Amino acid sequence: MTPSAPRHTKTATTREPSRPNIVVILVDDMGYSDIGCFGSEIDTPNLDRLAAGGLRVTQLYNGARCCPTRASLLTGLYAHQAGVGHMVNNLGTPAYQGYLNDRCITIAEVLRPAGYRTIMSGKWHVGGRYEVEPETWRAGEPGFPTPLQRGFDHHFGTLAGAGSYFNPHTLMLDGEFAEPDDSRVPHDPDSGIFYYTDAIGRYAAEQIDRAARDGVPAFVYAAYTSPHWPLHALPDDVEKYRGRYRGGWDALREQRYDRLKELGILSGEWEISPRDVQAPPWDSLTPERQDWEDARMAVYAAQVESMDRSVGLMMEALRRNGLADNTLVMFLSDNGGCAEFLREDGRHGSARPLTPDGRPVRIGNAVGLMPGPADTYMSYDLPWANASNTPFRLYKHWVHEGGISTPSIAHWPAVIRAGGISHAVSHLIDLMPTCLEAAGASYPAEYEGRKITPYEGESLLRLFGGDLDWQRRETVFWEHEGNRAVRDGRWKLVRKFPGAWELYDMAQDRTELHDLSQSHLSKTADLAGRWEAWADRCGVLPWEDVRPGNRQRR
Repeated sequence: MTPSAPRHTKTATTREPSRPNIVVILVDDMGYSDIGCFGSEIDTPNLDRLAAGGLRVTQLYNGARCCPTRASLLTGLYAHQAGVGHMVNNLGTPAYQGYLNDRCITIAEVLRPAGYRTIMSGKWHVGGRYEVEPETWRAGEPGFPTPLQRGFDHHFGTLAGAGSYFNPHTLMLDGEFAEPDDSRVPHDPDSGIFYYTDAIGRYAAEQIDRAARDGVPAFVYAAYTSPHWPLHALPDDVEKYRGRYRGGWDALREQRYDRLKELGILSGEWEISPRDVQAPPWDSLTPERQDWEDARMAVYAAQVESMDRSVGLMMEALRRNGLADNTLVMFLSDNGGCAEFLREDGRHGSARPLTPDGRPVRIGNAVGLMPGPADTYMSYDLPWANASNTPFRLYKHWVHEGGISTPSIAHWPAVIRAGGISHAVSHLIDLMPTCLEAAGASYPAEYEGRKITPYEGESLLRLFGGDLDWQRRETVFWEHEGNRAVRDGRWKLVRKFPGAWELYDMAQDRTELHDLSQSHLSKTADLAGRWEAWADRCGVLPWEDVRPGNRQRR
């Protein structure tokens, strides 16, 4: 498949040595406290090493859901401006067409003409709706753009939003569809096993090696599906965590909360949110149910650790090529922990019916069915997601802190001082200008003859350079399925659809437990008015008017 713009390749004699490599790592459906340097008991040594040698950013916000986050990250725009105001369904209006529009430009489309080799490894999910049955769509046709058509020189990964880790559908390698048993697809060199999380890191590492040999700076976008459902992990990784969660979600939340305070991530003034009312007390479960719940969380933890190990493959490639010191690495999650429950109806639009060796896939959270193998298709459910999002409330899809807060790390030894923590408010729209400033690239007013919407973000390089008092000049906004929020300095106005606005003083109450909307009526009205003006400017429509009749959550 031919990309829509000419590729640019430099030789070793023309490379500008001061230009950094840039690696953006996005993980999927991972909660705020799911990695070690943000309070977790899960082993994440590679991410912990990046945090120790870099900067932890405690209030970087995502877009609350897979597709909107990816659209904003790639373009520096709010998701509605890029055409992905909801998900990948085309809802019939420009802001909700379900794929990147021609008025936005991706980071890759800006950096490639500036001399960068642009590499993507992993999940795309901003190119229309891809179901398991290929006859319902055509990759690369109008409405189904692929990474190679949006600025990437090379891509390995999936187009769809979810799928098996052992047998994913819509798997592509440089514009051609591939299956996990394809010899071109990365496998474990010792076992020969294909496991998607591992393959994402292996492919990215290979491309880093090639760019280094060719003497060109690289922009790498590593977009993991881990730890999004289904609960799929390698047996040895799962066994390591079996029994670790028999203490239950109540104890786990308290342990993580205490650890977050010890690390300086949370203020001691912020109370932990109460256990979600839909989560039963751990002690009310039977021993058999506790064992099954322990197994579900063990697989989830194994997925997080395998992601960390995959990140380590990329970092090792940078080190062996002498590039680690002058590489900007940014890590974040696309939304908070996922409370979605997979019904035991034997069907799901992202699940292939058979494993690679022909066994039927058992779909759904059937109590007693042990998760992890390729012939299961399960999620870890609301109570564990509540623990993942410690200390916040709500989840992926909502715009309270549990839905939009990400553990974030920035690492760039040539620029960023080791061991820092910043509590500055930032948003993933800030990644576009940050990448451009780091690379010395310019954002165009036009691209391929069409006018481009100016980006909305603000560069984080002052923050990365040591100005920990840096603050955004502009307010940030959210809308997803009628859920709304505004963050301006210490104040946050938020609404859970179809409820009323709530107002929180985030300096005193980031866990959103004390609503001040009635005692601060002027502030509530001011922020609500600013949200309405933003919504009008960005093409946001009332959710009642655009919601699909059969909404599919991913």
